[in-house]
Amino acid sequence: MIPTPHITAKIGDFADTVLMPGDPLRSKFIADNYLDKAVLVNNVRGIQGYTGFFEGKRISVMASGMGMPSIGIYAYELFNFYDVKNVIRVGSCGATHNSVKVRDLVIGDKAYTTSSFAENFGLEKDFIGEASPYLLNRANKVCESLNIIPKIGNVFSSDVFYGEAAKIPYFIKYNIIAVEMEGAALYMNAYKANKNALLICTASDSLVDKNAPNLTAEEREKSFASMFEVALRTAD
Repeated sequence: MIPTPHITAKIGDFADTVLMPGDPLRSKFIADNYLDKAVLVNNVRGIQGYTGFFEGKRISVMASGMGMPSIGIYAYELFNFYDVKNVIRVGSCGATHNSVKVRDLVIGDKAYTTSSFAENFGLEKDFIGEASPYLLNRANKVCESLNIIPKIGNVFSSDVFYGEAAKIPYFIKYNIIAVEMEGAALYMNAYKANKNALLICTASDSLVDKNAPNLTAEEREKSFASMFEVALRTAD
């Protein structure tokens, strides 16, 4: 079924690996600043997708929108209709553990959620999505080569943006180091499609450090250079 209801790209328009920021403007920023010969391959509903080259390697980048239902649609269509092999989410997250500071690189090896997404998606209600060992290993090696020390641990994918401070006891119980809104659905899609996925985020605020700065939308869009480079070099 190509084109799909949400993607107008043709067969072969996407590379094997797609980077997925939430924000379409961030997708364009990555294409403009990191990819050579980038071509717009999708713009349905303003969800911009580009394919180009990073140091000679063909890579795509396409926005996912906000929340699990949105990334659930795009990841499903990329994996199942466009035969994309790897999706790497690049986004922002909120620190939920004192070991994570604003601007730290966070890699989610597991993504917990209390959302009903898993159950509605045909999985067990308490299904816990996991990063692809293959991509996680590649990301670790890239971080080492760039002298970046990532914070690797459990993340929580939330259905709400406001009010998550009330879940601090849950975060402590399950050793959650950061909260975001898309990773669990991405991991579930990869699991069902037998494809690879990885969640890489930059901490843009903190739920546990009252003195931590909050990055502006512009800072989130343009200051995540380390995250973008790690993701691009992890791409296969």
